[in-house]
Amino acid sequence: MNPASAAVRPAPQEVWDTLSQAERDAAYNNNAAVKDSAAWVEARDKAAPLFRAATPAHLDIPYGSGARQKLDIYPGKPGAPCLVFIHGGYWQRNTREVFAHYAEGLLAQGWSVAMPSYTLAPQARLGAIVDEIGAALDLIGKDGAQYGLTGPVVISGWSAGAQLAVMQLDHPAVAAGLAISGVYELAPLRDTFLNTALDLSDAEIAACSPLRHDPSPKPLAIAYGTAEVPALVHDSRALAAKRVAAHAPGALLPILGANHFSILDELRRPDGLLVRAALDLMPGAHA
Repeated sequence: MNPASAAVRPAPQEVWDTLSQAERDAAYNNNAAVKDSAAWVEARDKAAPLFRAATPAHLDIPYGSGARQKLDIYPGKPGAPCLVFIHGGYWQRNTREVFAHYAEGLLAQGWSVAMPSYTLAPQARLGAIVDEIGAALDLIGKDGAQYGLTGPVVISGWSAGAQLAVMQLDHPAVAAGLAISGVYELAPLRDTFLNTALDLSDAEIAACSPLRHDPSPKPLAIAYGTAEVPALVHDSRALAAKRVAAHAPGALLPILGANHFSILDELRRPDGLLVRAALDLMPGAHA
């Protein structure tokens, strides 16, 4: 895909009523949109357990009673900021373990990184998943020091995890946010294959769509790849525009040429653009 193509293709949300079912499904199908997505996922799933096994960490910390209500903490330097990274998978697949290696970039900068899992749909409704992330943050705020977390918290997430991160930006434990390749208006998803598991209601769409909420005054950087599907590009730009109109701080970060999978390399590399974005959110923090 031409890196600039997402900028010129119309957003499907703007012509939603004219789209066929196949076109609506394709609008949010990141795996199909990236022709080598299977290779990206395979490489991710191989790298993550190697990193997780080799890196000092506090693993499988329960923040609730559910089987998936656990988080891993990779401690950095004392007093350094902590990135809480929430995995994606359209709220219905994946787990924190297969994203472990994306902690590498910020660990190299001295930061700590925490990664929670959460109950997946359809076993949990979307509102309950949002609340689970809040419970994970409650634990970090209350007990983080015993795991080496004493600095400010930056909440982050990729894809569905970005929506969860934005929804919890106002949590008292959170100082700032970094949202990556997210979905911020949920109504179109009800008309796609994704809704089989999500079964979204009007109330859930209203409550869990960040674009329907007043922007948080806390800093939020919003990143997307220019080779992402246009639906995600649209949502990132729309959320950034809403925050600009409200004078809420934070940058919009288009990552040139990045697709939905390759963008996370910018978090894995110590000199990656997403690592830099996190550092820029905490310019005065000790690390």
